[in-house]
Amino acid sequence: MLVKMNRQEFDLLDDDALGWMCMEPIFLQIRGKDMAVKSQAFAQLGTGQQALFMFRVLYDHARNSVTEFYCWVAYLLEQSYFWSGVMKGLRFFDDALMIQILEETKNVLETRSQQIGLQLSNVNFKDLEDNRELKSTIDRLFQKFQEATPDSLKRISVYIRSNPLEFVEMKD
Repeated sequence: MLVKMNRQEFDLLDDDALGWMCMEPIFLQIRGKDMAVKSQAFAQLGTGQQALFMFRVLYDHARNSVTEFYCWVAYLLEQSYFWSGVMKGLRFFDDALMIQILEETKNVLETRSQQIGLQLSNVNFKDLEDNRELKSTIDRLFQKFQEATPDSLKRISVYIRSNPLEFVEMKD
């Protein structure tokens, strides 16, 4: 699914907005649908679109707060299909720093989960309130995530602008 956009809009969008605009139609199409519909829509995307889609699955859910970051990464790990998709998307964009940050976060979450004997599905926002050491670690990782995000968005934007026909149908 290509997004329709005129050249001027394409050229003027900032890095974040460009990535969002390229995915907005697909997200609107699948919002609230079951996994079969989502999987079918995803399968129809090109490789670059799939990589962008998976980045947005991470970024749009994890960017607003340390709590959302913590809980969303745990959710992605619990749903291994999503985690591997996010990592594959980041490798597509050659985003080694974001991969490193997420791998470090994964190690923290999995180690903690093993130590306390709970599944990642039991992660919740109260964990950060109840455990100062965990909160400090996740705060640091979230800060690294936020600092790395502009570079990720730039990498993606450069790719989209270099390969517009993979994402956009230009209108006159």
